[in-house]
Amino acid sequence: MSDTPILTTQTGTPVASNEHSLTTGPDGVTALHDRYLVEKLASFNRERVPERNPHAKGGGAFGTFRATEDVSAYTRAKVFQPGAEAEVLLRFSSVAGEQGSPDTWRDVRGFSLRFYTEEGNLDVVGNNTPVFFLRDAMKFPDFIHSQKRLGASGLRNGDMQWDFWTLSPESAHQVTYLMGDRGLSKSWRHLNGYGSHTYQWINEAGERFWIQYHFVSKQGVEHMSAADAERIAGEDADYYRRDLFEAIRGGDFPGWDVYVQVMPYDDAKTYRFNPFDMTKVWPFEDYPRIKVGEFTLNRNPQNFFAEIEQAAFSPGNQVPGTGISPDKMLMARVFAYPDAQRHRVGANYNQLPVNQPHAAPVFTHMHEGPMQYEFNPADTPVYSPNSFGTPVGDPERGVEATWESDGELVRSAYTLHSEDDDFGQARTLYNDVFDDAARDRFHETLAGQYRGLTIDVIQERFFWYWGQVDEKIVAGVRAKLGA
Repeated sequence: MSDTPILTTQTGTPVASNEHSLTTGPDGVTALHDRYLVEKLASFNRERVPERNPHAKGGGAFGTFRATEDVSAYTRAKVFQPGAEAEVLLRFSSVAGEQGSPDTWRDVRGFSLRFYTEEGNLDVVGNNTPVFFLRDAMKFPDFIHSQKRLGASGLRNGDMQWDFWTLSPESAHQVTYLMGDRGLSKSWRHLNGYGSHTYQWINEAGERFWIQYHFVSKQGVEHMSAADAERIAGEDADYYRRDLFEAIRGGDFPGWDVYVQVMPYDDAKTYRFNPFDMTKVWPFEDYPRIKVGEFTLNRNPQNFFAEIEQAAFSPGNQVPGTGISPDKMLMARVFAYPDAQRHRVGANYNQLPVNQPHAAPVFTHMHEGPMQYEFNPADTPVYSPNSFGTPVGDPERGVEATWESDGELVRSAYTLHSEDDDFGQARTLYNDVFDDAARDRFHETLAGQYRGLTIDVIQERFFWYWGQVDEKIVAGVRAKLGA
């Protein structure tokens, strides 16, 4: 008897042939009751879940985090106590492109990191830039629409992108990053990651701190030229994905150092920039980075679809000792991310192995729904309170991030702090962070963007927008245009 495994249906019945359909004679019609053919085709038709709207194209890997420093003064989270270790999953992505888009298109790179901790999953969902285009989620769907495709032609459109950006001046800081070198990373291994948002940490004594996460690449931050990016886009659309997979397969494990900036709780009230505005950074001279630990990616997924495509991150996944802040974008994402996953993957997406806590038990009265896999013992009540001693909430362990707020419900912009404006930090990035060569590449990139504009009012506003950052940018772009 052969040792070759027997092919079966999804319910375990041996299959007679994986080559020939059931027909009326060799040349006749195919029988609808060929249940294996029907099962195979029906399964094939459903192989793809809807792609993510932003961040559709990506890749990732698993690894190990180790806390090397003592930050217990700021957080009680077990995963960040000295010597603690945890499995991690990191997904990189592009923001604007679809599933089949080239990796090397100019774009912000998503950086979604999950810690599988003994207190549950902790997700930090950010990018390779410390800021974002917006500060209020009300504009987020409009922003993504402007980066996607026109309804009539199905084509991406520069007029649409720049119309939105120049009418949304809070975008200037992030657009400066995007049009600079960070818009074209050498690889996913050669970029830093940021939580981008402000989060809250809580220590054992209940003291609260505002923090921002920084993940600094041990490989260094490196970029590619626009010419190389364009060439590679045609030669290998999956360049970043291939680079990461092959590096790990070859034993070249990429790593990142984990830092936080820590702001005392009361500082937020009077700090010169609104610390919850996602378009702003906290300068290091005010709040230096504090080392927490490091992580290394050392395992590729066994199945890309099951472990990367179905990975469902959410900034709402917090653990005791961590939490969110009054960041308007963050508060909205806490709803939007799980809601998108319930639509994209299914109501019980958290029961998939990649999304289950790997180091913490789960007990919940939430049950049923499509694709339920995990369930409580039959004699367990499905409601609470009950009289049968099933688990209850724990105010001590389940402490959540809090802050004070008063005032009536209003639709309003953030309260401005003393140095808040839309263009100042973009100006600092251009003048103090970019060197002369980077500024020259930046001017060249913007000149290329301008050449794609066709509408007079958007062309005019393009120069107004960059003039608000620095008139030297306008002069540099005009020189590149020969005007």
